[in-house]
Amino acid sequence: MDGTAHGRPRRPLPRPPGRHRHRLRPAGRPSPRPGRPDHRPLIGARSRTWRSLGVRGLCHLTAGPPFAGERAGLGEFVDELDEARVAGRIPPLRVVTPLAVLSTAGAPARRRARSTADPARRHGRSTADPDSPRPPRIGAFPPHTGRVDHVAYVREAFGWDREVVVSPGPQGAQGRIWRLEVGRARYALKEIYADPPSKASIDAELAFARRATEAGVRLPASHADREGRYLLTTPDGTWLRLYDWADLRPLDPAARTTPGELGKLLARLHRCAPATASEPDGRPPASWYDRVPAAHEWSKVSASDASWAGRLADLPAMLPDLVAAVAPADPAGLIVCHRDLHPDNVLADPDGNLVVVDWGDFGPAAPGRELARALFDWFCDDSVTDLDAMRGMYEAYVRAGGPGRLAEQADFSMLVASRLNFLLLQARIAVDSEAEPRHREWAEREIDEMLRILPTPRQLADVLQMALGTP
Repeated sequence: MDGTAHGRPRRPLPRPPGRHRHRLRPAGRPSPRPGRPDHRPLIGARSRTWRSLGVRGLCHLTAGPPFAGERAGLGEFVDELDEARVAGRIPPLRVVTPLAVLSTAGAPARRRARSTADPARRHGRSTADPDSPRPPRIGAFPPHTGRVDHVAYVREAFGWDREVVVSPGPQGAQGRIWRLEVGRARYALKEIYADPPSKASIDAELAFARRATEAGVRLPASHADREGRYLLTTPDGTWLRLYDWADLRPLDPAARTTPGELGKLLARLHRCAPATASEPDGRPPASWYDRVPAAHEWSKVSASDASWAGRLADLPAMLPDLVAAVAPADPAGLIVCHRDLHPDNVLADPDGNLVVVDWGDFGPAAPGRELARALFDWFCDDSVTDLDAMRGMYEAYVRAGGPGRLAEQADFSMLVASRLNFLLLQARIAVDSEAEPRHREWAEREIDEMLRILPTPRQLADVLQMALGTP
């Protein structure tokens, strides 16, 4: 996630059995099926709450069986509406309060996230570690939930004297984006669930962003407040960053031009990247990208009674062939890489130009390994590998002067290690009784997808053969 209005072109989450699709109708208009017992106006059922905030009569939401929002306050209800909209269970909904504007209209629905980010830099309280920091709750309204206080803090920090209109943007396991309208200006306020980046990391990110921009890569600009701070910490401990807002759309992986555009973009990023043998904060390269979990680590999470536990228990017996060649890269060949170029993070602007977002995981990687992972992130879904599209992207990358190549099985280390590490992390979240329910629910969805898209040794062999056959 970064300062953009974006969403990955994923399939909508499956609707629970028996739940009816929610419909929006104007206030005062009779329900199209007034006699149907399992459809009723939810907002009307909370007329006292809505009247107290001055929004009664704005709209009615008709729904199937009630969900938890019917028993919650307005803040929790609005949060749930947003989650339901993202899951494809309700259409765009606009709710207005005297405090701000919360609008889901125009925010694209997300496909299930496939970011396999390094948790050392991006995870919140979602592991089994009881000492890990708890991410701040994203309050909706009224103001005691915190969001309005955050906006007031940002207004003061940036010296805005105009009204600020707030709308929700994309949300992921690692953070959330809020769209801010300040007069004619539009910004993306990023709320960070993970450990915040260090000053050294931010400085390195800004330097890399300047290099990429000079090389013709489009990305949202990051903004400092009046004191020159790119990372803000609110009084309640919430970490925030501000970016330009960009209206972006997902790329269609099946489009004829997509492989070539992606190949040229990645080559441009790699050509401008400086060499580095350490993380931005000076640490050695993260093991997240070149070491896989030990067999005993799977047993700790597969002992639960979750539906996916059995599949995790089978993993250790299936993994030896897949992970045999996983190994650290040669430090001499490392450059600064984005390290998270999946379809949520490469999107198109209104003119069709590609825009790269979410630079929070950048760091050292071998260019060929990032190329291998990008091929699978874009053109392998549900265990189906589109070798023609991969060949198109690989050839475009080579023609554009990209320095990376796929030459051996070890070049898939970044792909395999990051997916297995991410799968284990999500399993730990799902069984952690101390994790917030929304993080556990997100983890359940991630586990299901990661088990489906885990590459097979055969797929790796086919892609390596394709690359070796490319001039």
